[in-house]
Amino acid sequence: MSETKKTNWKKIVIALVVLVILVGAAAGVYAKFGPQTTEGMKKVTLEVIDDKGEKTTYKVKTEGKVLLDAMEAAQKKGLSYDGEDSVYGFTVYVVNGVKADYNDGVAYWNFLINGDYCNYGVSEQPINDGDVFTIEYKLIADAWQ
Repeated sequence: MSETKKTNWKKIVIALVVLVILVGAAAGVYAKFGPQTTEGMKKVTLEVIDDKGEKTTYKVKTEGKVLLDAMEAAQKKGLSYDGEDSVYGFTVYVVNGVKADYNDGVAYWNFLINGDYCNYGVSEQPINDGDVFTIEYKLIADAWQ
């Protein structure tokens, strides 16, 4: 094997080792500073504000860890939703029969936790005991005002 090929091979191995270390470090940082939830049973409130401004409230108990788990628990109390999995997690398009699909350019479902915007999607947003989530129909035109 020529010296050039040996040097190239060494560079590739070093690059792969560095990449593995960086991925491991990123995973560690995410585990430490990423979304956190509490273990055990939690009481969570989901408030749905539809396209007519009408509010429906669902109070649920769940051992789930993320908002999607609480939404699944609320299905037993009448909440319905639909959407799809993507590389970004589960995307909600329909809540209680009302479609709000930003891909259509008209509206979207806005998610709030305790009055503030959620930092994560429904499949990653952590839940804790006492949290109040608002799922609100929003027109895209209103978001720019």
